[in-house]
Amino acid sequence: MSIAIGDDGRARCGWVGADAEYARYHDEEWGRPLHGDRALFEKICLEGFQAGLSWITILRRRPGFREAFLGFDPDAVAALGPADVERLMLDTRIIRNRAKIAATIGNARALLALQDTDGDGALDRLVWSFAPTRGSSSDRRSRIETSPRTTDIPTVTEESKALSKALKRAGFRFVGPTTMYALMQSAGLVDDHVADCWRTAA
Repeated sequence: MSIAIGDDGRARCGWVGADAEYARYHDEEWGRPLHGDRALFEKICLEGFQAGLSWITILRRRPGFREAFLGFDPDAVAALGPADVERLMLDTRIIRNRAKIAATIGNARALLALQDTDGDGALDRLVWSFAPTRGSSSDRRSRIETSPRTTDIPTVTEESKALSKALKRAGFRFVGPTTMYALMQSAGLVDDHVADCWRTAA
C-alpha cells in the first residue's frame, strides 16, 4: 500500500490522502484498541452504514449519526419504533437507508439480549475473542485473502468471517465478513498501518 506525506511531513497510510479529517482519524483512532459495549456497538453500526460508501462520508456525518441515534445508547436505540424510523428517514445528517436504520435498532436489541445472557461487556468479549493471535496466519501482514487494490492488506480474513457468523447468530445485521474486517482494523484488533507509516513506529 502506498504512503501519503502530509503537510506536517508525516508519512501515513496512503488511504489518508490529503484530507485533514482522515489524517486525524488515522492518527488518533484507526488501529487503536477500542473497548466497551457502547463504543463497539457504535462502530459496528457505522461500519454497516459505510457499506457501499467511503468511510470519509460516514466520518464527516458521525456527529449527526450520534445525535440521531441518541449517542448510540443501546437502551435508547432499542426503544425506537416505526415513527422514529420515518423521522430518521428524513434526517439529512445521516445516511437515509431504511434497511440500515432498521438494522441499527435491531442491533441495539441484539446487544441488550446478549448482555442479558452474558452480562455487561458481552459484546466487547465476543468481538475481541476473534482478534488474531500474534504470529497467526492472519496477524499483521501475513494474509489469507488480499484486496484486489493492494498486495498486503486484506478485505476478509478467517477471523472476520468467524466474527461475522457469531454476530449474525446473536441477531446482528449488516455485519458481513468484509464489514467486520473493517471493524477489526478500525477497532485495533489488527494493525494494518503499513511499514513506513509513522504510526507503525509510534
